Amino acid sequence: MHIGKSYRLPEFLVWTRRTIYVLVVLSVAPVALYQLAGFKWLAIPWGIVFLLGASVALSAGFKNAQAYNRLQEAQQVWASIVSSSRVWGAMCRDYVADPERARQLVYRHFAWLTALRYQMRDVKAWETMDRAENVEYQRRYAIPERERPLESELERYLSPAEAAQVLTSHTRALRVLVLQSWEVSKLLADGTLTASQGGELQATVRRLFDHQSNSERIKDFPFPRQHAFINSLFVKILCFLLPFSMIGEFERLNEVVDGWAKGNMVWLSVPLSLLISWMYTSLDQVGESTENPFEGGANDVPISHICEEIEAELREMLGEANVPAPAGLEGDIAV
Repeated sequence: MHIGKSYRLPEFLVWTRRTIYVLVVLSVAPVALYQLAGFKWLAIPWGIVFLLGASVALSAGFKNAQAYNRLQEAQQVWASIVSSSRVWGAMCRDYVADPERARQLVYRHFAWLTALRYQMRDVKAWETMDRAENVEYQRRYAIPERERPLESELERYLSPAEAAQVLTSHTRALRVLVLQSWEVSKLLADGTLTASQGGELQATVRRLFDHQSNSERIKDFPFPRQHAFINSLFVKILCFLLPFSMIGEFERLNEVVDGWAKGNMVWLSVPLSLLISWMYTSLDQVGESTENPFEGGANDVPISHICEEIEAELREMLGEANVPAPAGLEGDIAV
């Protein structure tokens, strides 16, 4: 997630430059054919493209609004995970008299967070991190889940036996929660916890199950492909037709100018059609980059940094010394 003041215009232009190259060709070619080759029949009525532009604007607005809603929902889910994690750490510290068993419960929670964030970073067919502009921008920051294997991360929190169980499971984060629930049941059975304390811990585990399911729902169910396709298709059609419709409008200006500009006003349609087309394609590209809030993009929910902050807070609750500060920031990007 970008946590700086704002993106810079040059930065944004570089990110969209591949689209700009195509738009330059689409803007120049019709005017050149009209003005230099004499293909006067290329001009189409402005009203046609105006109606198309209005439809595309509505479609783009709907897509971007829904994409933002997905991002906002993902933020809310992980804010709930932060809250439940703090509750879990406080209860483990206060309810479990044995510090080592309390520590195991908290560290097993770190293992769940780790398994969940690695699961959220799995690559899906509909995600866009493999697009050239996103691959290029990703060189500005690092995604921990791409650089360190899950096995080495789980070894920091789980015993070898529990780590082996989790790693052989098809649903690793879920397996950690199952282990956590079993451990609470053991503590309740041997009298370490009272019935009310065990009930509160189990209720928190159930909330963590819910948080995981909500996060998985956003990750595993893409923005409706039909809406994404139709919006991108309409934007492409608009960008193709826009220069042809602007030719006739600027041709009329030749009647009110003199000198070198007379007869050449049609060339002004090139920068204006380029600008308008770039605005529409940029809206589409921004919406596309917002659809999948866990893929590791610069605008995603910074789940790696969130997990580091949770770990630092809970380790301090346990009274550990020399707890390192979260280190999930790369410039203006939190991952």
